[in-house]
Amino acid sequence: MKKLQQEKKLGLKELIAIGIGGMVGGGIFTILGISVSMIGTLAPFAIALGGLVAFFAAYAYVKLGLYYKDEGATYAFFKRTYKDSHLAASFIGWYTIFGYISTLALYAYTFSAYGLSGGDFAHNELVRKGVAILIILIFALINIWSVKGMGEIEDVMVYIKLTILFIISMMLIYHTDVDFDNFRKIIYSDAKNSSILAILTVSSVTFVAYEGFQLVINAVKDMNNPDKNIPRAIYASLIIVTGLYFIIALASVLSIPAHDLIANKEYALASGAKDVMGSFGEDLVIIGAVLATSSAISGTMYGSSRQMARIADDGYLPKILTKRRGTIPVNAIIAMALTASALIIAGGLRVILEFGSITFLFVSLLMAIANFKIRNLTRSSTVMGIVTILGLSIGSILILLYEYKNNVEQLIFIAIIYMLLTIGAYIYSKYLRTNR
Repeated sequence: MKKLQQEKKLGLKELIAIGIGGMVGGGIFTILGISVSMIGTLAPFAIALGGLVAFFAAYAYVKLGLYYKDEGATYAFFKRTYKDSHLAASFIGWYTIFGYISTLALYAYTFSAYGLSGGDFAHNELVRKGVAILIILIFALINIWSVKGMGEIEDVMVYIKLTILFIISMMLIYHTDVDFDNFRKIIYSDAKNSSILAILTVSSVTFVAYEGFQLVINAVKDMNNPDKNIPRAIYASLIIVTGLYFIIALASVLSIPAHDLIANKEYALASGAKDVMGSFGEDLVIIGAVLATSSAISGTMYGSSRQMARIADDGYLPKILTKRRGTIPVNAIIAMALTASALIIAGGLRVILEFGSITFLFVSLLMAIANFKIRNLTRSSTVMGIVTILGLSIGSILILLYEYKNNVEQLIFIAIIYMLLTIGAYIYSKYLRTNR
């Protein structure tokens, strides 16, 4: 017992690091080009609006997290709220876990792309995939090694990457020679030419960049004082990340030509920094990207593996995944690492990322509905509940419309993934009910 108590070393600082680490992954490096191509200089404001939507979604997670105090988080909250539905529990368990696995694979691939950029193997797909798999395995070993060790490493990576990203944004602003009067006119022009629907669509598409705040709840068995630290860590990490994204996006549109941001896609920030600050600026962005994706891999693997083990405890995933060493779900961590590696080998990670985006919005909506159902027990505001449900519903519809208009083949592929996951979840729920 004493040994287990000593393992509970995650305080507020570590929990905020987990929340930030889960959010600031590849997102900020990929959303700039898409946002600017859709609404121009209004992109920073739409990205910040996405943070506000995430803040409302977090409200439901915080209330449910404080009420249930269950490391299963998303899955456990839904299952315990709808106690009589094995099928619903199985569906949300499978969807959520595969969403995390897909983002884990994307973070690793983004790490590899930035880590190898500028080198001899920058465009060697085989080497990229090999490095991506290697970094996943390294963080799997770190997570298996020690909760405290993971927390300390996450602290270092998160706070260094925050410092680097802040320095990048300040340097971009410092080097800009933009006429602010002219910039205001451009913003006014973009506002006239962009509909409210377009701005809301960008907020929905970039919402994936805020995925990860809920990983804080997965650490409930390893944290000190959850009643105070769950809301503090989640809200603080969201505020920090929203502010950081806004500053970086604003600095980018101020100093980097719009056509460069659009053309260079996920490398927009790095190429723009090179144009403005030279090789030093590019190197700084690369270091920031490597640290951002590293901490996102670590934080995502930490939280989602505990959720996977919790789902397996209830019989909706193979029993072998329930094995723990103390509070560390060893087999679930290994399973997450191997499945993400398989996705990297298979390729098509951008499609899988969009699946993760849709899943995150949809699952957040289900959490808002669950919290609204038991709002008297969780002491939640009825108005907040309604606003959250409406906001997430609109966001889910808008991102589907965006996919339909821009890449219908990708939407079909996502639908096929959902169908396969639904079949698997259905079989497991039927098996569970038959044999219990």
